[in-house]
Amino acid sequence: MSIFTDVAHQYIDGEWLAGTGSWDIIDVNPYNGEKLAAITVATVEQVDQAYRASERAQREWAATSPYTRREILERALRITEEREKEIVEAMIDELGGTRPKAEYEVYLAKEFIRESIQLAVRPEGRILSSPVAGKENRVQRLPVGVITVISPFNFPFLVTLKSVAPALALGNAVVIKPNQNAPVVGGGLIAKIFEDAGLPAGLLNVLVTDIAEIGDALLTHPVPKVISFAGSDRVGRHVGEVAARHFKRTVLELSGNSALVVLDDADLDYAVDAAVFSRFVYQGQVCMAANRILVDASIAEEFTEKFIARVRGLKTGDPHEADTQIGPLINSFQADALTALVDRAVEEGARALVRGSTRGNLVEPTVLAGLPEDSPLLGQEIFGPVALLVVFDGEEEAVRLTNATPYGLSGAVHTRDVERGVRFAQRIETGMIHVNDSTIGDEPLAAFGGEKASGLGRLNGDATVEAFTTQKWISVQHGRSHFPF
Repeated sequence: MSIFTDVAHQYIDGEWLAGTGSWDIIDVNPYNGEKLAAITVATVEQVDQAYRASERAQREWAATSPYTRREILERALRITEEREKEIVEAMIDELGGTRPKAEYEVYLAKEFIRESIQLAVRPEGRILSSPVAGKENRVQRLPVGVITVISPFNFPFLVTLKSVAPALALGNAVVIKPNQNAPVVGGGLIAKIFEDAGLPAGLLNVLVTDIAEIGDALLTHPVPKVISFAGSDRVGRHVGEVAARHFKRTVLELSGNSALVVLDDADLDYAVDAAVFSRFVYQGQVCMAANRILVDASIAEEFTEKFIARVRGLKTGDPHEADTQIGPLINSFQADALTALVDRAVEEGARALVRGSTRGNLVEPTVLAGLPEDSPLLGQEIFGPVALLVVFDGEEEAVRLTNATPYGLSGAVHTRDVERGVRFAQRIETGMIHVNDSTIGDEPLAAFGGEKASGLGRLNGDATVEAFTTQKWISVQHGRSHFPF
């Protein structure tokens, strides 16, 4: 419990402070309802303090040796490794995810820090040719300045760090606004790691607050130059619109409605394993999760039988228990909304092949089939343990149905013919798609992001450098230019 006591505060200019708002955000364990912390919200004035501190600190940070920046990131990695067990326990308590989910999130977060360590010394300038005699063109890549990171509740430690670590490595300062359901794992815990790693004050700030208190102050403030947002497309649209009006760049990682497609020559047992994981990991509260399981008609009966058997065997319960595979949804609002969504679908004619019950925030898995092609449920993101089985007749129909959604984040296709899978993947309107694997994947060097309503921009590897730096052209005339007057 001490971790929630220690870092459940605002972190502004190197100091742990109480918010100056008039109400508290209550951090609650979604499994047992235990109160983990109460954090008084930050106000508009504290938003300004955080941004001004970042602006001041960033100037000196940008001039600091990249090797010094690298050393701090190396210490942050060591601290993360030393505190891994504590971080995992905090994740289970605050997020309701199972232990394997928490351990995987920390593992991947460490990989992103490792990549950022290299990133600190990687950016290079270029010398470009000029058609003008005697002219030398130098193009430098520079940090943008201050970056705002608005992170989600589902993978808050990972998603926040995959922006924070490279942003700092590249010479920027960062202001984090964690999700209200993950203020510690997605905010204070990360600030504490970097504080203990020796990061100078002001370079990393955490504001735990809400739009009801500060409105759009995080987006409209003149200091931040880039907004890195991960969350729903509804909120993402607003972030993008406001940022654009203020000439700020955005990286928007938004909702998904991924499909896992099982072609007629797939390894069925393996495809079932991938489908169960892709739909039900972290209770389905993953933007890349396979909302839709599309199966060729020739193998649909056998696949469905195997899939249902696996789903019925999933254990729902206490995420601290080693054999639990489905923990609680993040809060009662999500649990109630998901239950009502399933009830309505069944009333409208969907067949419940598996119908899980709801007990508080625990929602057991459900599998629905027989939805009409125009069902709104097939076109939307479902943030919970509900799988939609769709049967298709041939590859052409599979492509059409897979693309029949306003989203395009991730996907997967299963076939014994790898090149057939690649050809299929090339026809899908999505930012990421995986052949013979899960729909869920994230790696430090592979560009991460979506098409259509699933977002704008990319992160990871070279894409992160592009997102968090700007280019400056400096020309040098070694001779003499000739002017027309």
